[in-house]
Amino acid sequence: MLTLARRLYLQQRHDKGKLYSVHAPEVECISKGKAHKRYEFGCKVSLGVTSKGGWIVAAQAREGNPYDGHTLQSTMDQLLSMTGKEPEHVYAEMNYRGHDYQGESQVHVDSRRRGSIAVSAWRWMKRRAAIEPSIGHLKQERRMERNRLKGTEGDKLNAVLSAAGMNFAKLLAELGAFRSLMWVRLVAHLVPRPADRSLAASAT
Repeated sequence: MLTLARRLYLQQRHDKGKLYSVHAPEVECISKGKAHKRYEFGCKVSLGVTSKGGWIVAAQAREGNPYDGHTLQSTMDQLLSMTGKEPEHVYAEMNYRGHDYQGESQVHVDSRRRGSIAVSAWRWMKRRAAIEPSIGHLKQERRMERNRLKGTEGDKLNAVLSAAGMNFAKLLAELGAFRSLMWVRLVAHLVPRPADRSLAASAT
């Protein structure tokens, strides 16, 4: 505690690696570049989400506030370990320019100019924006907004558990919809149709 107090006392305004929290020294200041929220304090989390269905197939907490492009390789390694295969195409935001990925998947990085992206890939690139609602749900409903687990290992566990919780919720919703569909079909099969009732009445 005394070491942290001395570090807090000696740090200057423009120093790098500043101490922002005594109880969580690993907290980083992350620049968001948004007018309503310029900075956030915590750690970065890299997500891999399917274009169809929005299933989270990779979630990793990052120490030290690294550049996004330098995290793509490890994210793809986790995706491969989880699913057993690499996707044919990967669609990433502009922060992934100059990425470090060396695999077989074709990486498409978003651009402000539409002409720089192939027409066939533009529809999927627009679909990439669907990851933003997933991030919002993780923060608001799956406890990623405020991590209550201690240390960098707690950050990593919280990211994985939040993603798993969201996937389980989607799976339960899919099973509930399937059950409702099967129940409707079963009831429709058991209840006699009006034409069958009139045929039975005339036969008697």
